[in-house]
Amino acid sequence: MQTARVLGTTNATTKHSSLEGRRLVIVQPLLADGSPDTSPLIAIDPLGCRRGDRVMITSDGSHVREIVGHSHTPARWSVLGSLDDQD
Repeated sequence: MQTARVLGTTNATTKHSSLEGRRLVIVQPLLADGSPDTSPLIAIDPLGCRRGDRVMITSDGSHVREIVGHSHTPARWSVLGSLDDQD
C-alpha cells in the first residue's frame, strides 16, 4: 500500500472487458514527506475520488480481481481508501 494524490481521470476507447464501466484515475504515488515517488499510475477507483484527493492505493491483485469480478484482469493498481488532509 502507498499514499498517492489523484491527478485526474482517464478513459480508453479500447480496453479489456474487465475494465468496461470502471472508473480509472491517474494517481501520483507519494513519499512520506509528500513529494512524488516514481511516475504517475492508472488505478481503478471504486470510491469516486476527486482531483487533488489523497488516497491509499494498492497493487494487490486479489483486491483488483474482487473489484472487477474477473479472474484475468490486466489491472494492477486500485484505490483502497481516501485519506484526510494533514495540517
